[in-house]
Amino acid sequence: MWAGPLAGSVVGSLVGISAVFGSTSAVAHELEEVEVTGRRINLVGEASSASEGLVSQQEIALRPLLRTGEVLELVPGLVVTQHSGTGKANQYFLRGFNLDHGTDFATWVDDMPVNMRTHGHGQGYTDLNFLIPETVESLAYHKGAYYADVGDFSSAGSARIATAGAYERSLLEITAGEDEYYRLVGLGSVGVGAGTLGVALELNSYAGPWRDIDEDLEKLNLQLRYSLPVAGGEATIGFMAYDNQWNSADQIPRRAVRSGLIDELGSIDTSVGGESSRYSLNAGWRGDHLALSAYAIRYEMDLWSNFTYFLDDPEAGDQFEQVDERWVYGGRAEYTLDGTLAGRAQTNRFGAEFRYDDIDEVGLYRTAQRQRAGAIRSDAVEEGSVGLYWENRLQWNHHWRSVLGARYDYYDFEVDPRVAQNYYGVDLRGNGGGNDADQVSLKGSVIYTFNPQWEAYASIGQGLHSNDARGTTIEVDPIDGSAVPPVDPLVESLGYEVGVRGFWNERLNTSLALWSLELDSELLFVGDAGTTEASRESQRQGVELTAYYRISDHWTFDLEYAWTDAEFTDDAPEGDEIPGAIEQVWQAGISLDTGDGPFGSLRWRYFGERPLVEDGSVESDSSSLVNLRLGYRWEHWEVTLDALNLLDSDDHDIDYFYASRLPGEPAGGVEDVHYHVLEPRTLRAAISYQF
Repeated sequence: MWAGPLAGSVVGSLVGISAVFGSTSAVAHELEEVEVTGRRINLVGEASSASEGLVSQQEIALRPLLRTGEVLELVPGLVVTQHSGTGKANQYFLRGFNLDHGTDFATWVDDMPVNMRTHGHGQGYTDLNFLIPETVESLAYHKGAYYADVGDFSSAGSARIATAGAYERSLLEITAGEDEYYRLVGLGSVGVGAGTLGVALELNSYAGPWRDIDEDLEKLNLQLRYSLPVAGGEATIGFMAYDNQWNSADQIPRRAVRSGLIDELGSIDTSVGGESSRYSLNAGWRGDHLALSAYAIRYEMDLWSNFTYFLDDPEAGDQFEQVDERWVYGGRAEYTLDGTLAGRAQTNRFGAEFRYDDIDEVGLYRTAQRQRAGAIRSDAVEEGSVGLYWENRLQWNHHWRSVLGARYDYYDFEVDPRVAQNYYGVDLRGNGGGNDADQVSLKGSVIYTFNPQWEAYASIGQGLHSNDARGTTIEVDPIDGSAVPPVDPLVESLGYEVGVRGFWNERLNTSLALWSLELDSELLFVGDAGTTEASRESQRQGVELTAYYRISDHWTFDLEYAWTDAEFTDDAPEGDEIPGAIEQVWQAGISLDTGDGPFGSLRWRYFGERPLVEDGSVESDSSSLVNLRLGYRWEHWEVTLDALNLLDSDDHDIDYFYASRLPGEPAGGVEDVHYHVLEPRTLRAAISYQF
């Protein structure tokens, strides 16, 4: 691992950088500072639904995190897990969706999309490993499809993450933990010309707790952001660089553990893993009424997996490689106009956004020990979209206000096969071509304010989900050459919600939402197979409750509960259960923050049983996890100790049910539960110096 040998030089570099920050902090140019206090903010009178909210860096800093993607668990009801290596995008669950790696939950960082369309592994792939949690200034979340400024992948919800342009204090932090976990972070700000340059650097390595796999994680993150006042507003230019490689401990078959072939920390294929990188450049300007942003992203991924072992190929095995290489370009413009309508105050927002994915290759290869045997599919894709939206906020009187919106989305797809004949001898040239589609979505909320502490909401909205471009032009199954019908480019959803929100005595922030979501037949391109798979019409409904209570100036208690009923709405004989739909999610925690002195957080997360097949005959067990963070601050120093999986639970992070084959088993394989166990209890200690 490079982290150990380079630790000294890296620390030296960070110290050098920090010295520059320290010596120049006095001359750093002052920009307007906005204190984001997250759940201590009263959103009564501002929010348009009961299920939106804001999270601050102060709250993130108190959370013990095993993985970067767990930042999204600050969205109430959202569960973040992993079925593979640390470097791979997490699995997400929300509102009865197994979101896989991000489908139906839209995520942005600094106005740049994270979800990847027509991705090599899965539609909407959301990899947050390029994010440095210490740089997050705020996380604004919206659940449901009731918001005009949100389009693709947002049926379940969305999150907008904003990173800091300047830091109040510079930071140098070193973390070490069990299983060769090492992490170095340095960040700070320096005055440059008329503005302020913020710099953040992260190095992370990890071997993992697995019996026969050294994850050998090697992650590098660099973030630069320059902010300055321009023309009465604030302009920003940002650069992010992320590079990562790892080995994976994928899900394992239950029968292999029960027979003693492996234990729960073992693996069947020890040569799987991945490499990924993301480099981005973005710029923006925000004034009183106008906001502009643009970005360019270079993204690459190679991912090796083997979920069925020897089912398809008894000799070489079923390992496959997924490839994604692309440029992503886009931008956004939004204009806000304040005025009156018949003497009543109103605000209109007009927005336009575009995105263009220039995909050099999105491919699927048959491999053994990461060596290619042949291509199953390999395509070059151009996918572009334009979105236009309008939102009106009207204050009818002291009690009533409304939020109405409309959105138009247009998509264009072009697919060019890079392989004429694949590994199976199938001619793939017929799978190229073009397609396009558009959709109008209407949104609306009516809000009644009882008093400055309580208000009620009723919301309705249409959403959409784009499908993989390859599925919109497919004609031939790449496995057997049979004819395959193309899929609908866009899938429509319709959501409803009623709820209440309260903010009482500057101490209690609470909300209750009852929601329902209908989804049209969702036809998805399956990256693991190179073909399409149709699901059916579905309906989800549920209840969500959140409560954040400030016990005192230093102590805070929070409780979140989500219940969901999810089912297919047709009468297919296989059953109406939606595999992977979690019925119940609980989260609770108590936090201490004294400023200088002790701080910490104790957190519990529970997600319940869920069906693994449509008839409900196979279910996963529930999972419970407790994490602890303890720390102490004095003068410029801070020490923390994280105990992750404090009770050393051996519950499962995730479960699937499908057929696989181990050596000596029948040719048709064995249907079985495949799971990824929670990582065993691990301790991580950190020391940081702030100045």
